[in-house]
Amino acid sequence: MIVRYLEERIDTEYDVAAATWNSRRLLLEEDGVGFSLHDTVIKAGTETLIWYKHHVEAVYCIEGEGEIELTETGEKYPIRAGMMYVLNAHERHYLRGTTDMRMVCVFNPPCTGREVHDDEGAYAPSKA
Repeated sequence: MIVRYLEERIDTEYDVAAATWNSRRLLLEEDGVGFSLHDTVIKAGTETLIWYKHHVEAVYCIEGEGEIELTETGEKYPIRAGMMYVLNAHERHYLRGTTDMRMVCVFNPPCTGREVHDDEGAYAPSKA
């Protein structure tokens, strides 16, 4: 069994920050469970282009408000606490925070823990 507390991950190597987001990695590829689990904060007033072309991501918003816009179609969906979305077709998208948004994110294949978005908005493919 794996037991972890968020406060144990904050301000450690498992707390990865970028200009528009901060991701606390709770479960990773090294844990061997087949997915990774992240507690992520999308910063208020920001926009991030994301394209998980190597991962499927499920997201559950537990706090805050914003929107997701699919780049291919222009479809926009409001995000608020209690909303879930899955990027099951590797949709390229903009993620915008109206307020700070706290999101629980699950990735398959699992992330290693040090990923940041490249120029296309993607994470590198897993080597597993």
